[in-house]
Amino acid sequence: MAVFDTPEEAFGVLRPVCVQLTKTQTVENVEQLQAHLQAVSDSALQELQQYILFPLRFTLKTPGPKRERLIQSVVECLTFVLSSTCVKEQELLQELFSELSACLYSPNSQKPATVSEELKLAVIRGLSTLMHSAYGDIILTFYEPSILPRLGFAVSLLLGLAEQEKSKQIKIAALKCLQVLLFQCDCDDHPRSLDEPEQKQLGDLFASFLPGISTALTRVITGDFKQGHSVVVSSLNIFYKTVGFIMADVQLGRISKVKAKPAVEHRVAKLIVHREADWVKNTGDKLSILIKKIIECVSVHPHWKVRLELIELVEALLFKCSQSLVESAGPLLKALVGLLNDESPEVQAQCNKVLRRFADEKVVVGNRAFADILSESLHSLATSLPRLMSSQDDQGKFSTLSLLLGYLKLLGPKVNFVLNSVAHLQRLSKALIQVLELDVADIKIVEERRWNSDHLSASPKTAAQPRSQIQRRYFRFFTDERVFLLLRQVCQLLGFYGNLYLLVDHFMELYHESVVYRKQAAMILNELVAGAAGLEVENLHEKHIKTSSEDLREIVTSILEEYTSQENWYLVTCIEAEEMGEELTMKQLGPQAITSGAYTCQLTSFPAFSKPSPTICSMNSNIWQICIQLEGIGHFAYALGTDFRLLLMSALYPVLEKAGDQTLLISQAAASTMMDICHACGYNSVQHLINQNSDYLVNGISLNLRHLSLHPHTPKVLEVMLQNSDANLLPLVADVVQDVLATLDQFYDKRATAFVSVLHALLAALAQWFPDTGDCGQLQEQNVGEKGSHLSQRPEAFEKGCANTTTAEDIEQFLLNYLKEKDVADGNISDFDNEEEEQSNPPPKVDENDTGPDVEPPLPVQIQIATDVMERCIHLLSDKNLKIRLKVLDVLDLCVVVLQSHKNQLLPLAHRAWPSLVRRLTNDDPLAVLRAFKVLRTLGGKCGDFLRSRFCKDVLPKLAGSLVTQAPVSARAGPVYSHTLAFKLQLAVLQGLGPLCESLDLGEGDLNKVADACLIYLSAKQPMKLQEAARRVFLHLMKVDPDSTWFLLNELYCPEQFTPPHPSLRPVQLRGATGQQSPYTANVLLLLQELQ
Repeated sequence: MAVFDTPEEAFGVLRPVCVQLTKTQTVENVEQLQAHLQAVSDSALQELQQYILFPLRFTLKTPGPKRERLIQSVVECLTFVLSSTCVKEQELLQELFSELSACLYSPNSQKPATVSEELKLAVIRGLSTLMHSAYGDIILTFYEPSILPRLGFAVSLLLGLAEQEKSKQIKIAALKCLQVLLFQCDCDDHPRSLDEPEQKQLGDLFASFLPGISTALTRVITGDFKQGHSVVVSSLNIFYKTVGFIMADVQLGRISKVKAKPAVEHRVAKLIVHREADWVKNTGDKLSILIKKIIECVSVHPHWKVRLELIELVEALLFKCSQSLVESAGPLLKALVGLLNDESPEVQAQCNKVLRRFADEKVVVGNRAFADILSESLHSLATSLPRLMSSQDDQGKFSTLSLLLGYLKLLGPKVNFVLNSVAHLQRLSKALIQVLELDVADIKIVEERRWNSDHLSASPKTAAQPRSQIQRRYFRFFTDERVFLLLRQVCQLLGFYGNLYLLVDHFMELYHESVVYRKQAAMILNELVAGAAGLEVENLHEKHIKTSSEDLREIVTSILEEYTSQENWYLVTCIEAEEMGEELTMKQLGPQAITSGAYTCQLTSFPAFSKPSPTICSMNSNIWQICIQLEGIGHFAYALGTDFRLLLMSALYPVLEKAGDQTLLISQAAASTMMDICHACGYNSVQHLINQNSDYLVNGISLNLRHLSLHPHTPKVLEVMLQNSDANLLPLVADVVQDVLATLDQFYDKRATAFVSVLHALLAALAQWFPDTGDCGQLQEQNVGEKGSHLSQRPEAFEKGCANTTTAEDIEQFLLNYLKEKDVADGNISDFDNEEEEQSNPPPKVDENDTGPDVEPPLPVQIQIATDVMERCIHLLSDKNLKIRLKVLDVLDLCVVVLQSHKNQLLPLAHRAWPSLVRRLTNDDPLAVLRAFKVLRTLGGKCGDFLRSRFCKDVLPKLAGSLVTQAPVSARAGPVYSHTLAFKLQLAVLQGLGPLCESLDLGEGDLNKVADACLIYLSAKQPMKLQEAARRVFLHLMKVDPDSTWFLLNELYCPEQFTPPHPSLRPVQLRGATGQQSPYTANVLLLLQELQ
């Protein structure tokens, strides 16, 4: 609170300080005065205003050089006085204005004086405070013609600071001060609105400054983005308020044609502008140049607040100056339309608001209606669109397309006036076709294949969205994803507001006209239909009636027929070895081919073709065309909703064909389309969709199998159905499976690959639908991947023998039992022993009520199917095509799994398959050997004793020989060896031998062969994975014959000396030297620990 409230008290305190400052102008005296002023009330300061200002003004007027710090402190003190008081005299206001402006005057230059930034900021704040301190109407008396030179100096000074200063703070302060000088301040100190004479007075005065203000502000606005958005926003605000005030139609309409003579000297009178018609026209033309520059720069400014201010500029100038700025109306409207699709929601909302205001108030610009200007602009843009799309960069394309989209939104149904012009429709379509051209040179499009059989609904991301995402594609003429998004929106708006029949017919003509246009035309057609549904289109015209569902369905039906026609759906997307006659022939190396690991393949010569082979680009183009057409079917389903159920009969079968395609992009597109159809038609999942429509799908498959040469992709439909359905489908497809098998018998030499893929999907589905619960752990046992003590459990009697003290009688009985078991194993059984056995096991009693032979019940459907399929696989195991052999081996493996619970069917088929399987194991490509060994492991787990003698005779010697031969190679090999087929073959054999020995219950001699072959892989010189696999083999051997395994390991390395359990026995000497380290030491110790 002030201490001195009365003028008398304040005068007593301030008088000595003011006198001291008048005598000696120093910074200390000014600061002392300001310190005393803090203790004086505002009312007392008002009474003593001129007395206090005198020493301060005297200091500024004193001739001679003065320190900047002194001037700055004086200006700051003067500003403090003005902020607490009011200036009530016109003369004092004008004098203070001149004195403050002179602080930055440089006599040698038109630019502001080179003084410190602090002084510049203080002077700017002082001028702003001075104008705010003007009391009542005194401010209007300031703006008289005589003040024109001084006001012009201050305006040019502030414009120079705003343009040339580097300090952002000074720039913004100068622009705010300029707003105050130009009577644009929105603060509470200037609440009174001006009447008409006052507006005219200020308008005539400010018109003299308009050229300088507009050009300087344009340079600031179009300057470097780094100056900050707030500077640009302030400059835009001053620009449109100044121009809107001086060029306002209301003011200019009241200007007399005769120029009045002002009562000022001749030099000042020459500066006054008369705003007559010629001046308005010339000024409007020059301003249109500046406005175009501002729009070009600001419409692409990175900060949304700058673009928002541009909307304010457009609104102010079009509403206030529609007649005086006729030349600028087009660019202003263009800027507004271009911002209609701005990325900022605030800008979009304000733009929509302004445009609705234009439409509601029916703004007329230069005697032309708003809609007429838009139509003319759209005509002009459509004419130049092809040139712009080919010449502009991504940002330019984005701006141009934003403009086009804005015109379409605003015109709404009136866009048909442009579309009905053939020339403009052709130019518009040519531009869209041109810019949407895809880049099809990437080899990865053809290269990426679908190897697995995942379900179509495997992706939760896809399943969670009501409309699947469009595949990422690359275009020739742009890379920005925003451009593609705008193109889609343009096409959707055309479909929503335009004549859909006209547009579809036009783009279907382009679709037929050339292969070059086909992909782009299909993309546009897809978006036209999606837009016609109106589900994602913002409708600014409430009276517009969208396309009826009947018309839309008719249009979709015609496009769908075109898409799925023979010439547009079945395009060449890859060069299949089977189709091109390419065959791989193996160079036979005799029975020991598996042991050497060396395989050579030679390529047979291609037959002569009448047609040239397709290029990578043409296949890529075909792939993208199919993907776009699949995407279109998803769009159609999305547009029609549940009405699309009526078209499922013609759409679902082709989509399922492509879902089974080996090209990754096509299968992904088909999967997305299936999800779109599910969401649109109300199906819970793809499985539900297939099951509900399986009757007609199965009927189509059955009919097409009879004409396989015309419908070669039929097997893929059945394959996809099986992969994405459940056991409820089996009764429906049972007859079709028999048709497939019959057709395979007929075309086994031409279409085997497609049919084997179907059989694989069929058996995989059967294995999944009908699992064998009694033997669910068997497959897992084959793929034992970790070492565990549970594999090394010992027989119970052996455990007890080690735990208790052994007597001589125990040893004697053990040896007698051993000799007896050895005689039984060798077949040395006496007749007496046989008779005893027969007596101990009397024959079973015959049931007297059983009068007839046993009648076997009918086999389940899945068992009958698996039996029929396995019979075909036996014949196809020797096919000359490696790809077919590999697939057949996979199918055979699944057949064994399905038939495992029906040994009467499995064992005879296994017997018939054995010779071919042995040839695959011993004399085939390494890939086939790996696959065949997997089948062998499955057979061993399911057939058991049935395979023992065959395995030991036909396969085991060659497998053991292969391991022994390859061991030195792997011991010497480096880290790259683990990526070779030879290594993978060794690893697979080692991983499979253990489970086979256990499941087949091999005899001692065969177990010794396995142990001898695997022993060398316990060496530390072998790769780590091979060592681990060899240890797992011995863990399995421990379960079958722990004693022999223990003895063999100790013969290799004996970690301790054994003391006889009885003095009558001699010490046992094993060959494994105790205490001597060897390459086998570590692995042997690990295995022996498992036996403890």
